[in-house]
Amino acid sequence: MTLQIGIIGTGWFSKVHADILARMEGVRVASVLGTTLEKAEAMASVYDAAGYSELEHMLDGEKLDAVYICVPPMSHGSIESELIRRGIPFLVEKPLSTGMDIPRKILDQVKATGLLTSVGYHFRYQEAAQVLRGAMQDQTIGMALGRWMGGMPGVAWWRRQEGSGGQFVEQTTHIVDLLRYCAGEVTEVYAAAAQRVMHEKHDHVTVADVANVTLKLESGAIASIANTCLLPDGEGGAGLQFYTETGVWDWTPDRLLLPSAAAHAMAGQEIPAGHNPYERENEAFIHALRTGDRTRILSDYVDACRTQEITTAALASADSGLPVQLKPTKNLSH
Repeated sequence: MTLQIGIIGTGWFSKVHADILARMEGVRVASVLGTTLEKAEAMASVYDAAGYSELEHMLDGEKLDAVYICVPPMSHGSIESELIRRGIPFLVEKPLSTGMDIPRKILDQVKATGLLTSVGYHFRYQEAAQVLRGAMQDQTIGMALGRWMGGMPGVAWWRRQEGSGGQFVEQTTHIVDLLRYCAGEVTEVYAAAAQRVMHEKHDHVTVADVANVTLKLESGAIASIANTCLLPDGEGGAGLQFYTETGVWDWTPDRLLLPSAAAHAMAGQEIPAGHNPYERENEAFIHALRTGDRTRILSDYVDACRTQEITTAALASADSGLPVQLKPTKNLSH
């Protein structure tokens, strides 16, 4: 049986997923939902799919096995609720929203129904990230340093706090999630953020363009994650370093550099990122749709809510100037 997949959104990430799905045997991109019918039909034509501009029309007009949600942060909520109501599994791109109110409501619905979900924290699917995660389980982490440094995206919604949630929520969430995945849960967050440059260079910028966040972990380790979006295009970079008694484990989206004292065959060398993590992410979700086996999905909605909670706690801390305590983790899937 060929799985029929719907895509919500017509941006770059929608096309990344649609291209991967189109190459998979027994999978068909059946429909595309856009903010306008013109956008939807333009993308849908590439995949011989149907275009829609209304969610209900797409769900009524197509018998879909799953839906991919690739929309800006401020657009979440009603989409997920309608899919849950109809019992349609979904893969949703991060972040889950601009804050926690909507994710908490969706989380309750997901838990109540047991619906199959996946969230697009694709770095977890890297071979290098898997090596890093495995290594961190076997030693004591002293501290971690993370970063997401770059320029400000050109889309208007990203530059508004109510549109994107800000850089820490919309981009740096990947580093927060990888920290959790490799080093465990966070118990306390303290953040400082500021507008330094970009609100004077561009109109309608309400997001901070620099921030630094200190995190305490359940293990006793501490972490610091910084981000900025004021750099010129092409400068900066993202990464996460773990400091241990064996040395520094230095991850970037392209590779993992192992310390020379690591108990690993590649000690002192670089491990490439490996196979396309977006492909592995999609393969895991499609496998779960076909078989019911969810073990290959490395981030589902329940787990991703914890990452969302940390990033939004950072916003609250930056606003108040006070640390934010997080409740102990319960019933997480990973």
